[in-house]
Amino acid sequence: MEPDLFTAAAEDRQEKEPASSPLAVRMRPRTLDEVVGQRHLLKPGSPMRRLVAEGGPGGAGGRAGASSVILWGPPGTGKTTLAYVVSKATDKRFVELSAITAGVKEVRAVIDGARRASGGYGKETVLFLDEIHRFSKAQQDSLLPAVENRWVTLIAATTENPYFSVISPLLSRSLLLTLEPLTEEDVRGLLRRALTEERGLGGAVELPEDAEAHLLRVAGGDARRALTALEAAAGAAIAKGEPEITLATVEETVDRAAVKYDREGDQHYDVASALIKSIRGSDVDAALHYLARMIEAGEDPRFIARRLMISASEDIGLADPTALPTAVAAAQAVAMIGFPEAALTLSHATIALALAPKSNAATTAISAARADVRAGLAGPVPAHLRDGHYQGAKKLGHAQGYVYPHDVPGGIAAQQYAPDAIHGKHYYEPTRYGAEARYADVVEKVRERLRGENGG
Repeated sequence: MEPDLFTAAAEDRQEKEPASSPLAVRMRPRTLDEVVGQRHLLKPGSPMRRLVAEGGPGGAGGRAGASSVILWGPPGTGKTTLAYVVSKATDKRFVELSAITAGVKEVRAVIDGARRASGGYGKETVLFLDEIHRFSKAQQDSLLPAVENRWVTLIAATTENPYFSVISPLLSRSLLLTLEPLTEEDVRGLLRRALTEERGLGGAVELPEDAEAHLLRVAGGDARRALTALEAAAGAAIAKGEPEITLATVEETVDRAAVKYDREGDQHYDVASALIKSIRGSDVDAALHYLARMIEAGEDPRFIARRLMISASEDIGLADPTALPTAVAAAQAVAMIGFPEAALTLSHATIALALAPKSNAATTAISAARADVRAGLAGPVPAHLRDGHYQGAKKLGHAQGYVYPHDVPGGIAAQQYAPDAIHGKHYYEPTRYGAEARYADVVEKVRERLRGENGG
């Protein structure tokens, strides 16, 4: 029974002494109507509304037989908040564990406490398990008895795709809700509420527009980060006896210089364009400068990673066949780790791409091929290349006369592959840069073989 008493005491302290709690905790919504963003989850009749109204995921609000909820979304979008609101609205105990620090032992202790609480004084428990994707399969298996027997209402949070990171038995028993990133307006509204509400800063300081804009950039759509930065800046301003939080104070407290960069305006595209053009021009230092500007402005790291993947194919291609795998690996790593560590991965990829040999041959090749298709240069597929795996294909002459390349010395059969309309046209014109020089030698020999020349 001791864990229950400690939990209750902690909750009482939080309600009686809100000023001693972090601002992000004090501003935690108490009802669904106070939740910022996630309008798709909170509209009338939504699964989340029905879940709260009917007491848990097992009610009509959840999927048939569901006994847990999985919240999937980026950091700072309200996963912990929604779990807390569910526990409050349904009058259940709220116990929070993190998969980073907790193991099977801690999970079993919570489940045992939940069973005692339910049997002893009829109080059901919401177990919020943060970052469930960090649990191994065996650790996730340990949750199944509690979920199946409804000893706890499990609400699990993950920043990774649950179809890859959560075991199937648990997923099949869960109501999956996807959270969307908060918009700048969502975070702005939260900051302004925190400034004025009594449980927040109670109007102790004001926040000018330039300082607010910088806080929004620093937050990058993360509500918790925004409130933490606001609390630090407000504390510094109050300590200095200043009536408002200046931009200088915000810069000082978050240890970051204000970057003039509008993620929704021209500079967003200008800086992104400059990054790619610097990589294309092999100026690694300029590329790193623009990358730094995007990072410091709070740019979505996934946006940067997507641009790098495009650059790898558009400007490097086969001149360095490792460029695209490097960019893809960076994008995957960024999705898994997020900022601030993702900055290292983006730097790694940017340097590799900037210093790689360059070729736009893949870009010009597909552009030329698509232009011909749009111009009507298509024509029927040659008869010997058509599908012959159906009755009557032989009578039509389909797949007849096809030469199987593996049966020919060298593995290249002298036969026509392209439609008549473009037969003999060359779209791919390799450069002599980097690894593509090898492809330049190979492609001409292959074309000679296909024409039946040079011993083909």
